[in-house]
Amino acid sequence: MLKQYPTLRFILQRGGWYLLTFFVAVVINFALPRFGSDPVDIIMGMNSGGDPATQLAKKVSFLKEFGLAKLDDKGEVMLDAEGQPVKKGLAEQFFTYIGKTLQGDLGTSFQKYPKKVTDVMGDAIPWTIALQLPTIILGWIVGNLLGALAAYKRGTFDRVFFPLALLFSAIPFFVFGMLLVYFFAVQWSIFPAVGGFAADIVPGFTIDFFASAAYHYVLPFLSIFLISAGGQAIGMRSMGIYELGTDYIKYAKWLGVKETRILLYVFRNAMLPQLTGLALALGGMVGGALITEMIFSYPGLGMAMLTAIQFNDYPVIQGVTLVITTCVLIANFTVDILVAFLDPRVKAGLQMGGN
Repeated sequence: MLKQYPTLRFILQRGGWYLLTFFVAVVINFALPRFGSDPVDIIMGMNSGGDPATQLAKKVSFLKEFGLAKLDDKGEVMLDAEGQPVKKGLAEQFFTYIGKTLQGDLGTSFQKYPKKVTDVMGDAIPWTIALQLPTIILGWIVGNLLGALAAYKRGTFDRVFFPLALLFSAIPFFVFGMLLVYFFAVQWSIFPAVGGFAADIVPGFTIDFFASAAYHYVLPFLSIFLISAGGQAIGMRSMGIYELGTDYIKYAKWLGVKETRILLYVFRNAMLPQLTGLALALGGMVGGALITEMIFSYPGLGMAMLTAIQFNDYPVIQGVTLVITTCVLIANFTVDILVAFLDPRVKAGLQMGGN
C-alpha cells in the first residue's frame, strides 16, 4: 500500500532509522558514566561527615533516589546480610533510567543536590537560545544575501569579499573567541571578557540587568555571527555561480526571460542546500555554542556541561547530552522531510522508485 505513497514511505523509513539511532544514543548515554566511579560514591564524598549510621542512611537515600537500589514490596531499599543496600544490575538500572526519562525526570544533580537536572538545564537553556538563535538567523540572512550578491556581481566586490568570507568560515569558534577576548577585552578593555552580566547585578526584569546582559553579549555574539555568516556566504556564492552557469539559465536568457525572473530561479534553486543548513544549525543550536560559552564563561548549557564534567556530575552530563542528541536528530529528520517535499529531483526519484 505504501508503494502508492513514495514520499510517506521515505519519511517512515527515515523515521525508523532515526528512532534506532536515538535508542543507540540513549544506551551509550546511559552506559558511559557507569564505566567510571560509582555516582553514589561521588556524591557521598561530597556529603561526607557524621556517624556510620547517618552515612548509611544517606547512601540508602541516594541509591533509592537515583534508581540504583533494589526495592522490596513496600518500596523500601533491600539490605544484604551485612546491612548494606543491594544495588540493581545494569539492565534494571537501564529500564529505570528509561522510565524516568520518558516521564521527564532526568535525575538529581550531584553538585547542586537536591536540585533537579531539569532545573539546572532550565536555568541555562534560555541563555544558550538567546545567544544562538539570533546569531544563526542573522548569520544565515546576511551570509546568503552577501553570497548571492557576490555570485551575481563578481568583479571587485567578489575579489574582496570572497577571501574575507573564506577566512571567517575557516577560523574555529574557540580561536576566534579567544582573539576577540584578547583584543577587545584584555588589550583595549572595550568589552568584558567573561560572564553573562556584571557580578554586582542581581538577575531580574530590570533595565540595569538587561543593559549589563547586552554589554556582555557583544563578544560571544560576534564570535559566532561572523563565522556563521562567512560559512553561509561561501555556500550561497558557490551555489549561485553554479546555477548561473547551468543550461536552463542559458536557455532562459536565449528566450529573453526577464533578468529579475532569472535571478529568482537562481536564488530559489540555490537556497535548497542553504535551507537544509539552516535547519541543521537550528537543530544543533543547543549544543553549537558550548565551546563559545566555555570561553566567555557564559551562563548557558556550555558552562553547565563544563561544571558538570569538573565535578563528575553525571546526571547533568547525561541530561545535556540527551537534549543535544535529540535536537540534532530532529533537525536531521526535518531536513530529510524538507528535501523530500521541496527538491523536485528527490521527489522525482521517489516516484520512480515507487513505480
